[in-house]
Amino acid sequence: MTKTPSNTEQRHLSRDSLFVMAGLRVAGQPSEHRIKVRNISSGGLMAEGALRIARGTPVSVEVRNIGWVDGSVAWVQDNRFGIAFDKDIDPLEARGAAVPTPITGFEPRRPTVVLGQMIQHDPNRLRKI
Repeated sequence: MTKTPSNTEQRHLSRDSLFVMAGLRVAGQPSEHRIKVRNISSGGLMAEGALRIARGTPVSVEVRNIGWVDGSVAWVQDNRFGIAFDKDIDPLEARGAAVPTPITGFEPRRPTVVLGQMIQHDPNRLRKI
């Protein structure tokens, strides 16, 4: 029999302060919202955003370097709210530098080099800065 932590026990989890933008999907709504993540722990995060949301609402939040994480709204106060994750995450991954998303179909090109050709510098064509 597994015991789930109570709200009081969850508040004692180590939280890392940070300020990053994230995507938020609210169950039953077709659009994605932009929110500010203020702090994060293995069990949840505190966010800020201009949306009305109720306690207990199922959500998915796009955590940097981790991806979409399911959870539910644990509390709401003015424009801030807490999200409790369904499964624990590693908050240190979210603190790391953002991992760039690869662009599909893009191949970097190298400059064309003419072998054996010397580039002559003409001092008359240089301009002073």
